[in-house]
Amino acid sequence: MYYILIPSAFSLFAVVWQETIDGPKVYRIFLSDKRKPLEKLVHSNFADVSFRSCSFIKVLGEQINKFLEGESIIFKLEAVALEECSEFQRKVLSACFDIPRGWISTYGRIAESLGIAGGARAVGSALSHNSFPIVIPCHRVVRSDGHSGGFMSGPEMKRSLLELEKIRFAKNGKVLTDRIYY
Repeated sequence: MYYILIPSAFSLFAVVWQETIDGPKVYRIFLSDKRKPLEKLVHSNFADVSFRSCSFIKVLGEQINKFLEGESIIFKLEAVALEECSEFQRKVLSACFDIPRGWISTYGRIAESLGIAGGARAVGSALSHNSFPIVIPCHRVVRSDGHSGGFMSGPEMKRSLLELEKIRFAKNGKVLTDRIYY
């Protein structure tokens, strides 16, 4: 396993990857975390990881950076190691991946689209363990009451990411949009 640290508009982020038969695969993207330095976060989750990059990972890092600067980037789902996730989480992450830029969905709507009545909490739990933030845009999923909900790098970053996509907020913090997916 390898990792690279990439500076961005939102501070550093890290990409953990591995060379596979099919080429490089991303196993984890760590966004900046105020509680723990990024390199320590990488090493505490991946014991035998070394600092190294390749052209594919550099391009992915540039794409993530452009996304964080507000550009519309379409990532490739094949770039991430979804096979490391449970079957349920793969379904949730795939559904989340399909939400277009500038749109939102809710945990409950995603659950319903997957045929899981009352499964909003299960969807929220699966998204809280999204190893591929930005590539799989879990920031586009909000609570059914319109509040933004959780995000691994904090609610401020989630709001900033949504605002980059032209999603507006009311003074009470609720999302203002009629562009709801699912």
